[in-house]
Amino acid sequence: MSAPTQDSVPKDEPTPPQVSDVEKTLGGPSDSESSSLSSAGKPVAEVSKVRWMLSCLGLFLGALLYGLDTTIAASVQGPILESLGEIDKLAWVGIGFPMGAVAVILLIGRFYGLFEIKYLMIGAVITFEAGSALCGAAPSMNAMIVGRVIAGMGGAGMYLGALTYISIFTPLATRPIYNALIGLCWGTGCILGPLIGGGFAVSSATWRWAFYINLPLAAALSPIYIFLFPKHCSTPSQPTTTKLREIDWLGVTLNAAVFTLFQVVLTFSGSTWKWTEAGPIALWAAFGVCLIAYMIQQFFCIFTTPTHRIFPVHFLKSRTMILLYVGTAAAATGLAIGVYYVPIFFQFTRGDSAIKAAIRLLPFIVLNVFFVMFSGAVLPMVGRYAPFYLGTGIFCIIGGALMYGIDVHTSVGKIYGYEILLAIGSGLTMQVAYSVAVAKVPKEDAQNAIGFINTAQIGTIAISLSIAASIFQNRGYINLRGALQGFGFSEDELRGALSGVQSAVLQGGNADVTAKAIDAIVKTVDDIWIMSIAAGAVAFICGAAMKWEKVNMEMVAGG
Repeated sequence: MSAPTQDSVPKDEPTPPQVSDVEKTLGGPSDSESSSLSSAGKPVAEVSKVRWMLSCLGLFLGALLYGLDTTIAASVQGPILESLGEIDKLAWVGIGFPMGAVAVILLIGRFYGLFEIKYLMIGAVITFEAGSALCGAAPSMNAMIVGRVIAGMGGAGMYLGALTYISIFTPLATRPIYNALIGLCWGTGCILGPLIGGGFAVSSATWRWAFYINLPLAAALSPIYIFLFPKHCSTPSQPTTTKLREIDWLGVTLNAAVFTLFQVVLTFSGSTWKWTEAGPIALWAAFGVCLIAYMIQQFFCIFTTPTHRIFPVHFLKSRTMILLYVGTAAAATGLAIGVYYVPIFFQFTRGDSAIKAAIRLLPFIVLNVFFVMFSGAVLPMVGRYAPFYLGTGIFCIIGGALMYGIDVHTSVGKIYGYEILLAIGSGLTMQVAYSVAVAKVPKEDAQNAIGFINTAQIGTIAISLSIAASIFQNRGYINLRGALQGFGFSEDELRGALSGVQSAVLQGGNADVTAKAIDAIVKTVDDIWIMSIAAGAVAFICGAAMKWEKVNMEMVAGG
């Protein structure tokens, strides 16, 4: 891993006379006054090797914490429910985090293109820590949900900030490696999330420290954030008021409303509200209105301009950009379903504790992270990106189909093998699009490309978890009701069995009832694996439809 160099200047453009040679950049003991060009074509002050390495440490830690909070809810939902109650809101412990992220990700991306990135990054860390603190101290489920949403907003800023720093301060030739390292740290956080959450859940510290743990970790590296992070602003001479006026605030509002309404109505319909009630019908109608309004507003640039609209609509004219978006969304779906529902399967079928179920997830996460790194290392060498998406499709289809066929009697070894196939599939293309998209668009569109792909990745995690939660709650209740008909269980007791906590259904002492309930729940989880199969099919189609071309990672290609 090298410090930033002037290689980020496209080789087919004149080299600015003030750029020093690579050796000077790598060997300089301190920041140089000279500059190179960022991927957006703006002058970038050179950074010494030591300072850049320490800055990377801060960026990678941010990605790790973001990954930690992405999966930590998978192993602490039961203890949180026992402490705070309100089972109808339990799904939001997992969904709230990515929902907060996707609601603001395009706005944050625009901010990174207008304002000083160092201060934005520090603000994102503070927001993330504030949300984590609220989650740890939450007196109610509502406070927990608010904390998760706030933490998701801050986490999105940290993650996008890391990608922005890399797009500005690294050459295209090594950028896939840096992006892969971000993926590695994020994946490491995903590994530690269930383990840390499960460990705290069964300790005297309680589940609350699963969220408090973020505070000392970020505090330890706060000197790096404050004193060492390099500064960069693409529009340093533009007044702040002018920058704020350039923001497409109507588009920002409609974007957040579309994602939020969709997830709220999808999560609560059928479990909290009956599908035919006025509440969900009204919310579905509101979602439809907001979606149509958003599309019209963006297409016709109402109260904005083509340059400043929040969604990069012009990317929709590019087959490559659309396929990169959809392919990334497919990989994110495979990841999200695996991370959340492999532990759930083992908790119900093997009676695992939270931490033991998290350990069962290790083959999935470790292989996923390995193939994130593998694709990041291989992409610059082979140049072609379509094969990675074909691989994602093949492995996710096979792995999802095998997971769909498991039952309570399937051996643990076979399940590990099946989840590894899913891990390979989702890992191959989790980060690839970040490098390819930036290389395929004009330099001034680099920030838009990062936000575009980030919306596909983070937004799909939120949406796929919402869909999966809806299936689990609705199909699970139907399957339990059918399996236990005649045993006299109430609707609340049947829904309580889906939470994985001590319940009258699973802990009532009747072996026949327990066996029937577990079979019904496993059947429900099987239905969720269909999403992985569908995601694999989508990824394969994307790979087959992509241009069979090589992208030169050493130079910026036109869109």
